[in-house]
Amino acid sequence: MTPKNKTALASAISGQTTRRDFLKVTGLVGGGLALAVAAPGWAQDTKKLVGGGDLNAYVQIRPDGRIVIYSGSPEMGQGIKTSLPMIVAEEMGADWDDVIVEQTSEVDTDRYGRQSTGGSYTVYLNWQMMREMGATAREMLISAAAIVMELPREELRAEDSRVRHLLSDRSRSFAELASLAQEQPMPAKADLQFRDREDYRILGTSKSQVDSLQIVMGQGDFGIDTRVPNMLYGSYVKCPAVGGKLVDANIADLKALPGIVDAYKVEGNGDVRELLDGVGIVGTSTWAVFEARKMLNATWDERNANKDSWSAFTAFANQQGNVGAEVLHEQGDVDSALEDPDNTVISSFYEYPYLTHLCLEPMNCTAHYRPGKNGGKDHLEVWLPTQSGPRFQTLAKQRYGLEKDQLTIHVKRMGGSFGRRTSGEYICEAIELSKLSGQPVKLTWSREDSMRHDYFREGGFCRLRGAMTKDGKLAAWEEHTIGTAVNGKPSRWTGVHPSTFPIATSAHARGSLTTYPMDTPSGPWRAPFSNTHAFVSQCFINELAEAGGRDHVELLIEMMGEPRWLEPKTFRAMNTERAIGVIKLAAEKGGWGRAMPAGRGLGIAFYFCHAAHVAELAEVSVDDQGKVTVHKVTAAVDVGPIINRSGALNQVQGSIIDGYSAMAGQKITMEDGRIQQTNLDRYPVLRIDAAPEVDVHFIESDYDPTGLGEPALPPLAAAVANAMYAATGRRVRSMPLLDAGYRV
Repeated sequence: MTPKNKTALASAISGQTTRRDFLKVTGLVGGGLALAVAAPGWAQDTKKLVGGGDLNAYVQIRPDGRIVIYSGSPEMGQGIKTSLPMIVAEEMGADWDDVIVEQTSEVDTDRYGRQSTGGSYTVYLNWQMMREMGATAREMLISAAAIVMELPREELRAEDSRVRHLLSDRSRSFAELASLAQEQPMPAKADLQFRDREDYRILGTSKSQVDSLQIVMGQGDFGIDTRVPNMLYGSYVKCPAVGGKLVDANIADLKALPGIVDAYKVEGNGDVRELLDGVGIVGTSTWAVFEARKMLNATWDERNANKDSWSAFTAFANQQGNVGAEVLHEQGDVDSALEDPDNTVISSFYEYPYLTHLCLEPMNCTAHYRPGKNGGKDHLEVWLPTQSGPRFQTLAKQRYGLEKDQLTIHVKRMGGSFGRRTSGEYICEAIELSKLSGQPVKLTWSREDSMRHDYFREGGFCRLRGAMTKDGKLAAWEEHTIGTAVNGKPSRWTGVHPSTFPIATSAHARGSLTTYPMDTPSGPWRAPFSNTHAFVSQCFINELAEAGGRDHVELLIEMMGEPRWLEPKTFRAMNTERAIGVIKLAAEKGGWGRAMPAGRGLGIAFYFCHAAHVAELAEVSVDDQGKVTVHKVTAAVDVGPIINRSGALNQVQGSIIDGYSAMAGQKITMEDGRIQQTNLDRYPVLRIDAAPEVDVHFIESDYDPTGLGEPALPPLAAAVANAMYAATGRRVRSMPLLDAGYRV
């Protein structure tokens, strides 16, 4: 680093530049440019910069012309490893072919900031910072080019990894300029100018995921691919009913089996999200330990174990009335509208089941616990497919007393998550086996483990009433959710959200809740809450439209009311104008209102979640034998500007197919605390030949972009159910379709 740059860097650190709260700049060995994040809570000393030896840069322009952009957020198939660098590259003016994307696997929030993903947040939270990073690099490169070429900087433009003179077409490559660029003053944040959308060369185009080839070739860096020296393979068996205590097990028999190194009775701490009692087995291969567990004979004390029953929950729900035990939200005069003899009042009862996450990659973790020597500190190294490495740091401190300097965390790519890999029990199980064996252990769950011991999408029920006036206007909306409670408190994923359509837009509306105690663990499942409420509410709107003699699309639009944000200045609030936009587009592109042959119908649904407005129109036929065919789903989506078009299409198409798969045949039930569906023979996945055509249309509004991992799933079930009604005249008020006598 030159003296001049050292001075500039020291000035930035000491607070003497306008960008001190965001970026740092340094050179690379042999010349080049590196930009590193220096926001509050991030790296604050020079030794943590790339030029000082440690990775903390989002951008490197190397002397050989390669542009390295780092992606620090966990990748689980949503494509952020590609989309976030595309933002940087666009603003920089890079040629995408020159870009190399590298994943930061180490968890260190002091250096890398937020290293969690979920809730379709990632693009939104990183959009502005990535743009600023790229624009800053661009302006420093242009400053360097102005010096070298002796030209006014306003006549220069960065594109295709070069800075060009607009009048003479003279140019210099980024590689040629990088060393000088790192000596240039960093532009003030307020002075940055971002590219106009019409000038985009990368954003909005289709780019293959940067590691697609490696994955196809079996070279992906998933958690389950981890290999470390002297590694053993592990399995952990828990009571089928959550909370059962281990009494005894045939440990000696297990130890004598081929390929088995050891077996242990493990006492847990009773926390389902950390460590329950179990039998741990370690051996020379996953096959060996899986075969050994077949020979396990364990005795469990189930006096305090889970006793949940889906049939008992169902019976309870059927006994509940129209208004729940607790009114969570009420506006206007609902009762008067429901009691008005001039209004048409209808009532319906909906049911939605528990679901499992069914990640393609089973839960797994590799751990190596090294006890301290000679009074030194213990150290834990984990190779972890997780949505949140920082969350594990907290767990490691709380359970094992380990500080950050005693941890090395390698975040691995995930083969699906959908909210599942936010917990810590599979991690704790791997750690315990490593501690007991004294060696690194790769723990792998079986498919049965993953389904029996999931944090399920909660099942539940909803009783709805609505009133329509003589002229087909909505007069009242009432919804009573019968959901679950844990330790007497409603679960996080049940209840009524006052800001949710249509309660938020109805003049007379009431939402109430009645809870039923359930100990079955639950957690976020792709588009939590939204995936059930969309089915319930959007099907009932279709019922109201029929009762009021209204066209469904016209009623939907009318219920939105005037253009507005339902929660002003909140990015995750619904905008009624944007909602109307996607409804109209889906109706137009899907051919709403056209005549359909007998046994074939169209259905539409809208939902807003995770800052995305999505409408979907399904074309469905049902034959005389109950065979359901979803021919086509037309989706209209508004998530702001599209980053990677192919990635966006993949997310929408995948969500719709996933949603239909769940609707068609999937249901988790439990009796006496035991999950009844423990493999795919009783939890069918949609076959390729049953997958519908999916036609996607984006409205690229000027709002900041938001994520697409979840919001296209919720409207699907309602759109299909409404189409089935149009085709048959029979309502679908429960899932899955197989339970209702249909075939897919």
